Amino acid sequence: MARMTEVNHLQHQTHVDHAEHIAEHSHAGHGDHVAQFRTLFWTMLVLAVPTVALSPMFAMILGYTVPDFPGSQSVSAVLGTVMYAWGGRPFLIGAISEIRSRAPGMMLLIGLAITVAFVASWGASLGVLPHNLDFWWELALLIVIMLLGHWIEMRSLAQTTSALDSLAALLPDEAERVTADGTETVAPADLRLDDVVIVRP
Repeated sequence: MARMTEVNHLQHQTHVDHAEHIAEHSHAGHGDHVAQFRTLFWTMLVLAVPTVALSPMFAMILGYTVPDFPGSQSVSAVLGTVMYAWGGRPFLIGAISEIRSRAPGMMLLIGLAITVAFVASWGASLGVLPHNLDFWWELALLIVIMLLGHWIEMRSLAQTTSALDSLAALLPDEAERVTADGTETVAPADLRLDDVVIVRP
C-alpha cells in the first residue's frame, strides 16, 4: 500500500495548466501556436533585412551609404510600420491584456519598447524629432528577436505539455482506496490527500 499524495494534484494541475494556456493565446492547440509564431518570425526576418539595411542611422553606424533611389528614404519607415502592426501585434495584445488584468509583465515591457521606438522613429522621419531618434532598424531587430524567443518558448512549452499529457495518460482508470470497512474502487479524480490506496504489481 502507498499513501496517495501526488496523483490527484498532478492530474488536476495538468488539465488546468493546459486549459489556461489555450485560453490565454486563443489557439486550437500548441502545435498551431508554434507554427504561427514560426511563420511570423520568418516573415518579419525577411522584412527586417531591407528595413535595417536602408536605415540611415544603421548605415551611419557601419559607415556605408544608403543606396539612393526613388523612395529609398521611406522604405525603412514603411516596412517598419508593417513590422510594428503585424509582427508586434502579439506583444501589443499581450500588453493590453496585462494592463487590463493589472499584472504587468514581459508583454507590457516589449509592447512599450516597440511603441516608443515606433513613435520616435516616425517623429524623426517626419522631422518633428531629431534625426538621431530614427530607431527603425532597432525596432525591426527587437521584433525579430522577441518573436524568435517567443517561438522557442512556445515550442518548449508544447513539448513539456505533451510529456505531461503522456504522463497523465498513464494514470489508471480506477484505484482501490482503503476504508474502515475494507477497500472500495474509485476514480483517480476522487482520491484526496492522505488517502491510502492499494498498489498492485
